[in-house]
Amino acid sequence: MKSVTILLLSSMSLLFLSCKQDDDTPKVRYESSNKEKTQPKVDTTKILVADLPIHFEGTNFLIHPIGNLNHFSRTSASYSDSSSSSSDQSFSVSNTNDYEITGYLQNLKFQEIKSDSLIPLSKKPLMIETATYLKTIADKNKLQLLIYTLSDTDTNKDGKLDGNDIKSLYISDISGGKFTKLSPDLNELLNWKVIESKSRLYFRTIEDSNKNGAFDKDDKVHYHYVDLLSKELKVMEYNPV
Repeated sequence: MKSVTILLLSSMSLLFLSCKQDDDTPKVRYESSNKEKTQPKVDTTKILVADLPIHFEGTNFLIHPIGNLNHFSRTSASYSDSSSSSSDQSFSVSNTNDYEITGYLQNLKFQEIKSDSLIPLSKKPLMIETATYLKTIADKNKLQLLIYTLSDTDTNKDGKLDGNDIKSLYISDISGGKFTKLSPDLNELLNWKVIESKSRLYFRTIEDSNKNGAFDKDDKVHYHYVDLLSKELKVMEYNPV
């Protein structure tokens, strides 16, 4: 009984230390110039797989989500037809609901319905968490846009692109074209929303004002909006407080 108690306490201590290390890990490291973007190395040991294509109603494009094999645990959409020993192996890399694709995706490829060509969203390393089709804007203004939350730079300089790096906001048209970053460099995206009555995309970011590598109450929050009907998609900053 004593040995079991010691083992349990040791496991709890290791878990606490692991969580503390994660909490202490900065999202930004400033060893080099702030203007320098650190690109992670491609991990050649990872096996990329693609989910079956996704089609948002009313659009002329299929979207193929691409991610690392086994990044997710089994989901209802996983490879369940096989009765082999791989039954607990997941081949699903994304989920889709309410016009949004979620996951930890390396890329998306776009295919026009009348074509067999697959066009990648980007040739640079990405870690895409969400891709959201603005259905209400499309219905109202016949403008088909996708909004992305993703990491595009190894900001903590640990050699990989993941959730420990800064999250940014991007936009593209439904074909994946005009893929554009909206949030400022080295600003962590807090949240975003679309106000349909103004056809505007609003979002908040936080700047590491004290340069301690973390984002907390001592840092500055920035407020932005984009007129989605504007061809330039110029980001405007405003001050509500």
